[in-house]
Amino acid sequence: MKEKHKKFELAYTHSDKQNKKEYVSFINIGIDSVDSFFSDDYKKSFSVIIHPNRHSLDSAWKNDWKMPDFTSECWMVASGVADKLDMISPKQWKEQSCEHDDADKIKTQQLITHELVHVFHGQLNKSPDFSDVSGIDWFAEGLAAFASGQCDTEKILSIKKLIADKKNPIELDNFWKGKYRYWLSGSMVMFIDHAYGRATIIKLLPFNNKTEILSYLHTTEAQLINDWSKYIEKL
Repeated sequence: MKEKHKKFELAYTHSDKQNKKEYVSFINIGIDSVDSFFSDDYKKSFSVIIHPNRHSLDSAWKNDWKMPDFTSECWMVASGVADKLDMISPKQWKEQSCEHDDADKIKTQQLITHELVHVFHGQLNKSPDFSDVSGIDWFAEGLAAFASGQCDTEKILSIKKLIADKKNPIELDNFWKGKYRYWLSGSMVMFIDHAYGRATIIKLLPFNNKTEILSYLHTTEAQLINDWSKYIEKL
């Protein structure tokens, strides 16, 4: 089943007919949040595909990513690129994922907004589906975590402790690794937003490699991480 909305086309199965109104609300709130964060609108409309189960989502990813043997991790429930957002029906998250439960409406909204940030980012990036990028996982995922509100006080406190214990990464590529990858990456983008401004964040969106980002910021990887750690320590 498909229906047109102002900025997106929604596709869903009959099993989600009763959930459609709630999902449209999540999507519209997320779109408004993204528009507000970037002070700009999406460049084009996109599709939102609600999958009834993990098998359906995996089938889409296998096709899109040309990986016929791909099997998603249990925490994966959604993905966003320039032209579409795929996600398992949130009503199925509790049973079909290991980290998510749509009963928590705030986290559900944040997750959907997170993926909508990827859609916005993809529409401006040199690689709309992020398949041709190098060393910017920390930026793409950190931006989505920060802009969606997922980097809350609790998450930042966990990063402060990593820094205090001298267990934080010393290379940007390692920000997007391990248990704290979302919050490490999100806190780095939070720092860039604070130190360089939102306008600079927007200017970074087209870049598809780490070298371009560091060059635009007129800094080195080591200096950026050092400045980030000092900023987080003071929060």
